[in-house]
Amino acid sequence: MIFDMSKSLCFRPLLLLLVLPLALAACDGGAGEAARREGPVRVVATTSVIADTAARIAGDHAHIEALMGPGVDPHLYKASESDVRRLSEADLVLYNGLHLEGKMGDILTKMARSRPVVAVTEEIPQELLREPPEFAGQYDPHVWFDVSMWKETLAPIVRELSALDPEHAAEFQANAAAYRKELEELDAWVKQRVATLPARQRVLVTAHDAFGYFGRRYGVEVVGLQGISTLAEAGTRDVDRVVGIVVDRGVKAIFVESSVPRRSIEAVQAAVRSRGRQVEIGGQLYSDSLGAAGSPAGTYAGMVRANVDTFVNALQ
Repeated sequence: MIFDMSKSLCFRPLLLLLVLPLALAACDGGAGEAARREGPVRVVATTSVIADTAARIAGDHAHIEALMGPGVDPHLYKASESDVRRLSEADLVLYNGLHLEGKMGDILTKMARSRPVVAVTEEIPQELLREPPEFAGQYDPHVWFDVSMWKETLAPIVRELSALDPEHAAEFQANAAAYRKELEELDAWVKQRVATLPARQRVLVTAHDAFGYFGRRYGVEVVGLQGISTLAEAGTRDVDRVVGIVVDRGVKAIFVESSVPRRSIEAVQAAVRSRGRQVEIGGQLYSDSLGAAGSPAGTYAGMVRANVDTFVNALQ
């Protein structure tokens, strides 16, 4: 026979007085939840880009970790048992949304039954989202490459942190306001840096179509070997299409990505060479994750600057 301690405590007043803390935890879900949240709010973000942004807002009042580290492709990511445990221990789960974390959808839905699970892109106006023809019915999730759009992710984070830790809500608001100003300055810097290239040279050839928002915002023609998602590998037709553009446009450099194997871009380089032309690999761009912690690209702003400098320097 299983003895139900919570019911026993609820209906026996004398025993309740003797073990009040245990009774509150067993009978009062709200009190138990409040006790669980003593200390910094525990936040788990799916990507390093989101984790860095949340950390700028939370300051010292939250413990924030990212499930996916440097070089991880979120399109292909499958949560491990330890990931599920980390999610279940979090007070707040932040994810990108727009199907970026496609394989984690079911887990995030289940987690939402017991804690806030929030898509940081939820307040971006729908009319600003890209819907490429090859991705019919879904939006491009790589919104962080348009710095002006990424600013719109701050409000949901502030809202959720403030709900969990109202004592520091004013500080969250102030941190977000300061960070928003930094992002506005970063957006202006990207525009100025890209504008140093003649318009005809602003052709960004990468492994997959992650930079569509970047191209639209900053006046760059983006050519992706694969589509928005990396779930399907590029085929011969994809390589031929990109090679034709590189040869016809006289593109000086093409780029590998930190979260996508190099072989696809190296195949383009070899095919260009077979046509009697040369194209350099201009460097590595950070597409779906930040660089290693402590590196220049280990923060969102640092990643943006590293990408832009790599792109501009290689095509000058």
